[in-house]
Amino acid sequence: MPQPFRRIAVYCGSSQLANPKYYALAKAVGTHLATNGIGIVYGGGNVGLMGALADAALQAGGQVIGVIPKLLVDREVAHHGLTELYVVDGMPLRKSMMIQMSDAFLCLPGGFGTWEEILEAATQGILNYHRKPLGVLDLDGYYAPLQAMIAQGVAETFVRAQHADLILFDNELAPLLARMAKVEVPELSIPIGKG
Repeated sequence: MPQPFRRIAVYCGSSQLANPKYYALAKAVGTHLATNGIGIVYGGGNVGLMGALADAALQAGGQVIGVIPKLLVDREVAHHGLTELYVVDGMPLRKSMMIQMSDAFLCLPGGFGTWEEILEAATQGILNYHRKPLGVLDLDGYYAPLQAMIAQGVAETFVRAQHADLILFDNELAPLLARMAKVEVPELSIPIGKG
C-alpha cells in the first residue's frame, strides 16, 4: 500500500528539562516516520524533543528538513546535520513554510510554540488555506486540556460542530497516522461572523 504522506510537519517542544518519557516518544516518532519513508519537516532545533526527533529520524536514514528563524540560529540551537536547513527571518515565515512543505501535521508534547503551531495549522485548514490532516499524539493525557477546550468551544458556539474533530487525538502513533490518512478536512460552510 502506498504511503499517503510524503512529508509530515512535526511540532514538539524544545525544553531540555522535559520528562524522559517525552524524549522517548520523540525518538520513537522519528524512527517510525523514517523507517516508513515519511520525511519530517520540523523547527530545525537540536535541543529538547526537537533534537531527539531529528536525531532518531536521521539515524534511521530518514529525510529531515528544518525551518528555523535566524534569531534561534544565532542562539546556537540550530541542528546542522539535517538533510536541509532553511534559515528564515521570523516565526510567521517559519510556520508558513512548514505548512506549505508538508502533507499533514503531527503534534507532540510541547509548550506555547508547539500549541500555537498546531492551532494555526488547524485554523488555516478551517479557512481552506490547506486541505491537510492534523493529529496530536497524546501521551498520558498531556493534551486532555486541549481536547476539553475544543469541546467547550463547541458547547459555547465558538467552534463549529463540524470542526470539532478537525484535530485527531490518539495515544498511539500508527493508529493516529492511519486515521489521518482517511480524514477529509471539512470546508468552511458559513461565512465568518455569520453564526
